[in-house]
Amino acid sequence: MSFTSLTDPKRRRLGVATLVGLITGIISAIVKFGWEIPFPPRTPQRDATNPPQAILEQLGFSPEFTHQTYSYLGNERPWVSFIIHFGFAIVFAIFYCVVAEYWPGIKLWQGAAFGVVVWIAFHLLIMPAFGTVPSMFQQPFGEHFSELFGHAFWMWIIELTRRDLRNRITHEPDAEVPLTVADANR
Repeated sequence: MSFTSLTDPKRRRLGVATLVGLITGIISAIVKFGWEIPFPPRTPQRDATNPPQAILEQLGFSPEFTHQTYSYLGNERPWVSFIIHFGFAIVFAIFYCVVAEYWPGIKLWQGAAFGVVVWIAFHLLIMPAFGTVPSMFQQPFGEHFSELFGHAFWMWIIELTRRDLRNRITHEPDAEVPLTVADANR
């Protein structure tokens, strides 16, 4: 198959892809949190209002709402930001898993290339254009490092989990992989 090839419609498993996307979205959101422990993506000053909170405030939500927290073992955690973080991961994981059923090219570099595209789109173009974060030239190198590799790793985990769960649930390989030798020779 070439990079532009599409899969056989009879081999697509869209229901499974949606379910797997939901599961991998949850897993990947937790993985992205874990990535940000050793590589925080923002300075403490810029994290006082993080991008999810800033986006909601741009949409008209009050800072009192966007900065609400819950306490776990004496640690205050921003639940509103967490909902946006998990929602973003779940939406993109479902999108990725469904598109992978049609177009295997999205899986380039085991999904990492798609993660880089998401980083460029959101952190370098969309959020700076809306004033949610500074322009790409005003963001520190450490932020670019954390977000670039964090997004690539995030999508790599989605792809590893997607492939494993899809194959376990369907008992067959991905849609572009031939089922028989005869299929491979077509």
